[in-house]
Parts: sequence; structure tokens; C-alpha cells
Amino acid sequence: MASALCLLLSAPILLTGCNRASAGTPPSVASPQQVDTARQQIDLIPPPSKSRYMAVHSLSTWENPYLTVQENMATLHVTLADANSSDLGTGGMLRPVGARRQDLTVRLSDLPTALNAVPESCWPYGRVVAVEEAHDTPPSARPAVRRNVEAAIKTLTDLGVVVYEWNDGGGLR
Repeated sequence: MASALCLLLSAPILLTGCNRASAGTPPSVASPQQVDTARQQIDLIPPPSKSRYMAVHSLSTWENPYLTVQENMATLHVTLADANSSDLGTGGMLRPVGARRQDLTVRLSDLPTALNAVPESCWPYGRVVAVEEAHDTPPSARPAVRRNVEAAIKTLTDLGVVVYEWNDGGGLR
């Protein structure tokens, strides 16, 4: 699974889209076949631990994958697990958390495939994904971004993933 993520992260051009949806066009979503296939893989990840993820108050300390939804795409943020099992130097200059963070730009229709490529070790809270709207979205793009957020939430729900919708103030919306 880790090699699949590395493959996806090394070739983000394959997943980026030029889907310029107009205000009346619904966002692209994954096909039912993609969702069924992805759900079988995602079911291998344990159910979410609500006591762990509800205690997080900042996306900078969020350890599970999370989505930043924009007008024409989404960014999947993944923090890879620390390969060193020792607590010595964790988060310090020699082992920064930011060095393990990978950002992948995806079309909403490719979201199930992208989530399947995320290694199981990157899901410490279980099967839960935080979703946030892009920051500094121009007023004219807000309806399209909100439609994309709703499409992403539907796809995640269809996959059996709990959605933790993040707002600008920090925390659940």
C-alpha cells in the first residue's frame, strides 16, 4: 500500500484535473463501481476512535488524512507514519512532522482511489477524514466549493468513512 501512495505522490499530474465546472454543473463524483471497490479496501481500516479525534483542535496536529476542498479540485493531506519507533527526537529538528506530510491534488472522482493508496499506518484515529473548505475563497466561487464539499462528504460516507467537517474556527462544524 505504501508503494501505491509513493506512486500516486510521484505522479500528481495523473490525478489533477482541468474540470472547470460552471455554477450550474454538479461536481464530478466517483462511479458506483469505484466506490464499491474502494470500500472493500477501506473496510480493512479499523472504525474511528471518537475519543482520539474529537480531542484534536488544530489541523496542524491532525494525524489522519484530511481534505481541503477547492473550486475545481481537492487536496488530500497525508501524514506518513514515523518509521523510527523511538520517542527520542520526535517532532524535533531531525524528525520534523512536516517532512512526513504529503499533499496530493485529486479530482473528486478519483478520491476513492487516492484514499485506497494511503497506507493503513496513516490512519491512527481509524476510518475518519477531516474535510475543510479552501481558505480565502472568492465570494463568486463559494457556491461551487460548497457543492464540492458536499460531493466529497457523500463520497466519503459511501465509502464508510466518518467525516469530521472542519471550520475556520477550529473543530467540528
